[in-house]
Amino acid sequence: MSVQSSATVIIRTPLPSTSAGFIWGFVGVAAFSFTMPLTRVAVGGLTPLFIGSGRAVVAAVLAGVALAATRQPLPAGTQWVRIAVVAAGIVVGFPVLTSYALTVTPASHGAVVVALLPAATAVVAVLRTGERPARTFWVFSLAGAIAAVVFALLQGGGFGEARWADLLLFGAVLAAAVGYAEGGLLAREIGSWQTVSWALVLSSPLMLTLAGVAVAGQAPSGTAAEWACFAYLSAVSMYLGFFAWYRGLAIGPMARVSQVQLVQPVMSICWAALLLGEHIGLFTFAGGLVVIACASGAVRARLGVPRVI
Repeated sequence: MSVQSSATVIIRTPLPSTSAGFIWGFVGVAAFSFTMPLTRVAVGGLTPLFIGSGRAVVAAVLAGVALAATRQPLPAGTQWVRIAVVAAGIVVGFPVLTSYALTVTPASHGAVVVALLPAATAVVAVLRTGERPARTFWVFSLAGAIAAVVFALLQGGGFGEARWADLLLFGAVLAAAVGYAEGGLLAREIGSWQTVSWALVLSSPLMLTLAGVAVAGQAPSGTAAEWACFAYLSAVSMYLGFFAWYRGLAIGPMARVSQVQLVQPVMSICWAALLLGEHIGLFTFAGGLVVIACASGAVRARLGVPRVI
């Protein structure tokens, strides 16, 4: 891999805003929709720290091979800082926090709380790009946040482990929103799969260390099904899914493409029922619909002319 001069940054021209962005976004969402239920299976025999860090290590190996095989140039200058932001959000924050949360809460519950992610991503994208949203955008975003918090508190069953699980899930949403928005912008410069690949490689020393700590604390001893789920989380949820997702965000417009993810919690809840036999009650569906409706209103509120930043 060759070193790219920090004085010259190659900007990849984004594709026109067409249905292609939504198609790529949906492909990524379909891949991500299995994350919650499969993580729930994996934590049955593997520790949360091992799952959250180990899957990133496996994905980093795949990323390193891909970058080396295609002889990708090194990112330039401040792009490394932005890659670090992406890594903190999608490689470290979201996987680790959700892995711990799903040890004490059902996958369906986690999926509904994470339904706030599309609106959160849209908010971060607006702040990051300097676009000026209509007032209704902020109204729906706030309503979605309140709806998600109320659902989590009522469904969580009061104080204790479930409440801490909800805090972890909300932290995961924030981390992923920042990583998605920054990654979508960076993908316009260095490419979609290159963005997630460099994020994985950059964070690999930390994740390898955490994986070592997890193994030293408790040797992994999962069943075949749990290891199969771990393999999916590593190769697809942590890596291949981002090929499509970041490409969709890069094509954009980012706030609109992010609304495709509104179908993810519905899909995740269905997978949880089919694969895990979780009981999906009326309250779960109702809570999910309220959160999704609020998030949908937020991302459908059109944006004004971007400010020059």
